[in-house]
Amino acid sequence: MKATAFNRRCLLQRLAATTAAIPWLVSARALGLEQAATASERVLTGHIGVGGRGSDLLRGFLTNPTAQPIAVADAYHDRRDAMASAICGKTYADFRELLANDEIDAVVIATPDHWHVPIALMAAKAGKHAYVEKPLGLTIEQDLICRDVFQQKGLVFQYGTQQRSSEHCRFGCELVRSGKIGELKRIEVIAPDGGSGGVTESAEPPPNLDYDMWIGPAPMKPYTPSRCVTPGTYWIYDYSIGFLAGWGAHPLDIMIWGCDADLAGPMTFKGTGEIPKEGLYDTVIHWDVTVQLAHGIEMTFKPGSDSTKFIGTEGWVDVRRSGISAEPKSLLDIKLGPDDVHLPVSRRHDVNFTESIKAGKEAISPVGDAARSDIISQMCDIAIRLGREITWDPKKEEILNDAEASAMMRRPMRAPWRLEV
Repeated sequence: MKATAFNRRCLLQRLAATTAAIPWLVSARALGLEQAATASERVLTGHIGVGGRGSDLLRGFLTNPTAQPIAVADAYHDRRDAMASAICGKTYADFRELLANDEIDAVVIATPDHWHVPIALMAAKAGKHAYVEKPLGLTIEQDLICRDVFQQKGLVFQYGTQQRSSEHCRFGCELVRSGKIGELKRIEVIAPDGGSGGVTESAEPPPNLDYDMWIGPAPMKPYTPSRCVTPGTYWIYDYSIGFLAGWGAHPLDIMIWGCDADLAGPMTFKGTGEIPKEGLYDTVIHWDVTVQLAHGIEMTFKPGSDSTKFIGTEGWVDVRRSGISAEPKSLLDIKLGPDDVHLPVSRRHDVNFTESIKAGKEAISPVGDAARSDIISQMCDIAIRLGREITWDPKKEEILNDAEASAMMRRPMRAPWRLEV
């Protein structure tokens, strides 16, 4: 990591000036905590997208003793200026200028979904490690390219599936992989549903927003008050496939952490769902998908709470963000032995990312796994939109015998934007 002076006096002054507006921006180092690494030992981070989720992540990195946020970029100028001022960092209207800053070791990408992979690829081209919020790509093509680029370059990638840094999620997956529920027969995945609505009447973009930059590689459409805010950024098909991926990323990630059924052979997807006919939002809602996996394993994916339930011949384990349950209950008292499966341990997601960079090792939520779970979401979306059964071959990494479905693995990008490889 590159050494840089850490102006503690400047940070304290700026924090005092901005605490009323952004009360959580108080870093461990600003408070004089001794566990913070020296400047030369910290990973210098640039934050691209500092809205709701991005500001939460920035808050975490400020209390990460092995990180030092030094720059922000955002299409909203008031948002980026406030955050940059609070951390005594640099502010960029164009994220490409942030990526050109040689001081920065890694970037944190928390933009709208359609920007995730294009920016991540440009970051990789600039030699930056990347923490990327879920979901991964807008298409299967983006998933595969992002995976290949980061793996080939040997850069650390951390996916924003923070459940992997929860002890109970890890333990539940270890029980399944260690055969404690017997032979796996069924997986039931549940994620929160999307919604309909959204204002369709066009309006002038607000003066604090660079609308052309916000749209980026997506089709240019008239601005409306519902387009660039939550939940519009998640529920408009130009930018996302909705909560099939946006929230489904979490329980589907647990599904692949707990087993490799998605890699064992072709997966056949069949399901139903609704696409709202009125309003701005047009991603799939009320879905009901069944996936036939190899070795007779069946997976269902439906809207509801947030859960991944593994059902075997000798019991079941249900892993949720809020906790874990099992039948028989004695499964939860098992002490795994040396011959059982032990998954990597992470106590905190952002710290795992920066420590992985310092150690030159893979992070807890690597890009290969991110692509696996996102492909499942993408296949569900394609099957629902086409209204027929489609099959994914994980070895060939292609959709079998369906040209129309295969064409949906990619989308055109608005010039001059392209996928940097």
